[in-house]
Amino acid sequence: MEAFTLSNTQKNRTTVDIYGQQYVIMGTESPSHIRNVASLVDDKMREISFRNPTLDSGKLAVLTAVNAVNDYLKMKDQLERLQSELLKEKD
Repeated sequence: MEAFTLSNTQKNRTTVDIYGQQYVIMGTESPSHIRNVASLVDDKMREISFRNPTLDSGKLAVLTAVNAVNDYLKMKDQLERLQSELLKEKD
């Protein structure tokens, strides 16, 4: 099993299963948060794999990361737009 750190302060060690592999995730986040993140990654990997069954696990992992970062950037942009709108309403 590989251990990965989500932050600099290592407090919680949580074992998770992602796409058939076990990982120990270490971080200050709660074990339930870490399990939720792992579950979302696992779900996304399975979704992409279902649509692209010939992908090897390395390419599948990269496509999953690209999808996750794309979703993150869209949400970040939406948050920034909403914050900007709120500031305009206050003025």
